[in-house]
Amino acid sequence: MDRPETSSKRSIRLEDLAELAEVSLATVSRALHDSPLVRDETKRRIWKLARQHQYPFHPKMPAILSGAAATIAIAIPTSLGRRDARADPFFMELIAGVGEAAREAECDVVISHIVPKNFDDLSELISSSRAEGVIFLGQSFLHERFNRLAATENRFVVWGADLPGQRYCSVGSDNIRGGSRATAHLIRLGRKRIAFFGDTEAPEIMQRYTGYVRALEDAGLTVDPQLIAPVHFEVESAEEAVERLMVQGIEFDAIFGASDLVALGAMRGLIRGGKTVPDDTAVVGYDDVLLARYSHPALTTISQDMAKAGRLLVSKLMNSSGTSAIRSERLPTELIVRESCGA
Repeated sequence: MDRPETSSKRSIRLEDLAELAEVSLATVSRALHDSPLVRDETKRRIWKLARQHQYPFHPKMPAILSGAAATIAIAIPTSLGRRDARADPFFMELIAGVGEAAREAECDVVISHIVPKNFDDLSELISSSRAEGVIFLGQSFLHERFNRLAATENRFVVWGADLPGQRYCSVGSDNIRGGSRATAHLIRLGRKRIAFFGDTEAPEIMQRYTGYVRALEDAGLTVDPQLIAPVHFEVESAEEAVERLMVQGIEFDAIFGASDLVALGAMRGLIRGGKTVPDDTAVVGYDDVLLARYSHPALTTISQDMAKAGRLLVSKLMNSSGTSAIRSERLPTELIVRESCGA
């Protein structure tokens, strides 16, 4: 009695996929096994049809063809001043935010081994990826390349700043306001010689520096070029910057680190140099990574909501297949006051 019902609910067959894709049965079979004998364009078309029609994939087939609502690829471009951004605690938490948002949307997530360095890398990653779209974590120096890519491709979203003339969708925090809030807080505490640690060649860091300058000017304080240190996103780089300031006899009573990793490195350098935090030097960071709460002293910082960031990146990517442009969005920032600033 159950046979007719079971038959009516039978899953799509390999032959059906071949007919829909207008290719041979052998081609469909090879494509689903990721055979190099099948062109990438044909593979992508067959994979998409297989997902749409809930083809019951063999367990040994590529895990990316899992029947999820969609597959999202994450790529991390070459980052200015970072040896490996994947080891940065901020990026680890951002990836976790994207992963949780993707799970809620019933999407698979794949982290690409490709580290885009130029337009060709970006274009190749988009065209050859088996995913429905790509989230790029960071702009680095690729802003104009992303603009060029957006002229022909909309299946990507970027974590980063909102820049003049931008033609692609990005999600990121309000860096200017965040930088201004961090610096203004130090000024309210009576600090007047505030150093800025960060590599302003990176778009987001440049915006945080702009906020730093704005806060100083609003308070009637002069921006001292001697207090601007082009620190990379590494603990050691921040330590060395502290040592240089101390050796040169440059006076400073506070440091705004453009990331928590930089701020934590600055604190380490200060302590190694015989300074106390926050009595001698107050320190504020940016990101509010988990490590910031457990440092000693605990780090005052500007918080970015990584869970919300993940949800926005995923939702905007999933909506990017339409014809209308997807609007960029800025996350609000919050000052998290802990022990490192003295109040």
